[in-house]
Amino acid sequence: MSTPFPREQPIFSARAHVFQIDPNTKRNWIPASKHAVTVSFFYDGNRNVYRIISVGGTKAIINCTITPSMTFTRTSQKFGQWADSRANTVYGLGFATEQQLHQFSERFKEVKEAARLARERSQDKMELVHTALSISAPQALLPQFLSLALQSPAVMCVNGPEDKMFRSQSADITLSSEKERIKKMLSEGSICEINLEAELFTLQDSNSKLVSALHEANNNVQQWKKQLNVIHLWLGVHMESHLPSIPEIYM
Repeated sequence: MSTPFPREQPIFSARAHVFQIDPNTKRNWIPASKHAVTVSFFYDGNRNVYRIISVGGTKAIINCTITPSMTFTRTSQKFGQWADSRANTVYGLGFATEQQLHQFSERFKEVKEAARLARERSQDKMELVHTALSISAPQALLPQFLSLALQSPAVMCVNGPEDKMFRSQSADITLSSEKERIKKMLSEGSICEINLEAELFTLQDSNSKLVSALHEANNNVQQWKKQLNVIHLWLGVHMESHLPSIPEIYM
């Protein structure tokens, strides 16, 4: 039976007892595992995010997406905790030694920084793609417009042996007429080309304005995200400030 958990090799793993804050009282720790379980950092390449995952049997004890605003707090020599605002909970980990807690805490900082860089690269890549598409699309259509505008009609043929006596005269008249039509088409094509060039310049100017607007909108989004991160951080601190004391065995 398939599971929703990643099959990639973990970035880092540690053994710890997992606790979760009581969702009703927000004051008591509830053991999420009866014994120490493996807690691992994973990179999700499909979504370009980092996760902390711990599985007990077939059930996910922890399935947390790491964000740049998260902070792992060491509250004793063997106990640490962090708030997950998306899941509206706080996780606690009890380790067997102080060294294990220190290793997990340091790796948490590294992965949090990697998550921040991955998010920034994803945003920059998306902005470049939108900018390139908005500028190059009108230019790519220009050769097709010019080809259609300059396309000339086929030359008329004289058919049948019964037209042999009048072929020369009628052919000359037809050829002259076709030449005039071709000249007219070329003239119209030149006018069309000029109009298309003018339209292209207009589109490029519009694209420049759109790119500027896109940069301004992106800056606004960054400001909003900073404000949102501040709110998340405040919520995490607020939640942690109301936490109970750590389990006695880790004091």
